[in-house]
Amino acid sequence: MSNRQWGEVQRAFAEHGVIFFRDQELTPGQHLEFARRWAPVDVNRFFKAVPGHPEIAEVRKEPEQKTNIGGGWHTDHSYDLEPAMGSLLYALEVPETGGDTVFASMYAAYDALSDGLKQTLAGMRAVHSSRHVFGQERGDLKGRIGNTHLATQDAVHPVVITHPESGRKALYVNPGFMLRFDGWTDEESRPLLDYLYRHAQNPVFSYRFQWEKGSLAFWD
Repeated sequence: MSNRQWGEVQRAFAEHGVIFFRDQELTPGQHLEFARRWAPVDVNRFFKAVPGHPEIAEVRKEPEQKTNIGGGWHTDHSYDLEPAMGSLLYALEVPETGGDTVFASMYAAYDALSDGLKQTLAGMRAVHSSRHVFGQERGDLKGRIGNTHLATQDAVHPVVITHPESGRKALYVNPGFMLRFDGWTDEESRPLLDYLYRHAQNPVFSYRFQWEKGSLAFWD
């Protein structure tokens, strides 16, 4: 890409939160080169790596396997003390049908909240963890995820975050890794969390992406 094209891509990413590139033919080296233009690579410590490329995680599901990886709604790496700025996923092989990914804009979800709820959430923080997801190998995920002994870390993050470039505010909650509001019990947290999860999953805030071989997605 030229510098002008690169600037356009950066602006699109900040504005939309997710961008897509079709019909790519990338080597692992090119995949990493593109990732490093954005930021240093944050290696996922739980996924099996691509042979010869420890910085690239492999997200695989064979036809006979019943469980996919990432099928539940989640925000990548929210369990880390310093979460990655985004995720870059490249499709090498896809099923004939199915396998779509739905992306929810947590910026749009935040904008649609009432002023009263925005004020309530403004100073709140929440506890996120990897323990309950990666702390044990479940069923036919064995061999596709590992390092369960590393799933020991909890992290506390603001419930509302601000994008460093666009200045937009976003809800930073997800049912995959979030446990409770900081300083609240699980029981106290559940009603408000359930409301926020239902609110954010409203189709009006989301986009359904249909994968093809060579598709590259990059999301915030």
